[in-house]
Amino acid sequence: MTIPREALAPTPGQTIGPFFHDALPYAGDSLLVPPGSAGAVRLHGTVYDGSGAPVPDALVEIRQADPAGRPPRREGSLRRDGRFTGWGRAATDASGRYAFTTVVPGGVGGGAAFFAVVVFARGLLDRLFTRAYLPGESDTFLASLPAADAATLRVVRDEEGDLRFDLHLQGDRETVFLRYPRHDGPRSGQ
Repeated sequence: MTIPREALAPTPGQTIGPFFHDALPYAGDSLLVPPGSAGAVRLHGTVYDGSGAPVPDALVEIRQADPAGRPPRREGSLRRDGRFTGWGRAATDASGRYAFTTVVPGGVGGGAAFFAVVVFARGLLDRLFTRAYLPGESDTFLASLPAADAATLRVVRDEEGDLRFDLHLQGDRETVFLRYPRHDGPRSGQ
């Protein structure tokens, strides 16, 4: 017998937090540039759990270079003053969707252009790191992956010309997540 998902009571692990989507968002956090400004583009997607259901309480952060491939040297984006800082944060909505208004990054040092992405979500003991490569971009890391894994790191252009990058935390379509030196946090699926 299958019990409808909405009929199940939350488990203690689902109710004690952390609640990133409530505590960390702030006004303008997803606006790396003002909407409608020259070169502005929308980066959006959906965060999915291992069952393929949208995650309504995740938090996505991005860090990126400017269009010329220069990493911003200015830290802090809590007070948006119109200057591009290359960093933003977006909470997912009830349907697991997130969105940023930003610019298309250039490749740093002639390398591939990508967004560095961090995901916080319920059930994760630590944040997850990944990359979102622009269409047509590649580097030795991306080229070293099996085609199916590399596809999880590729941004696609949608019908409106916006950039779409979905994140799958586990399961058959799991996004490739990265481990960095001095970061001993667990990967999804482990």
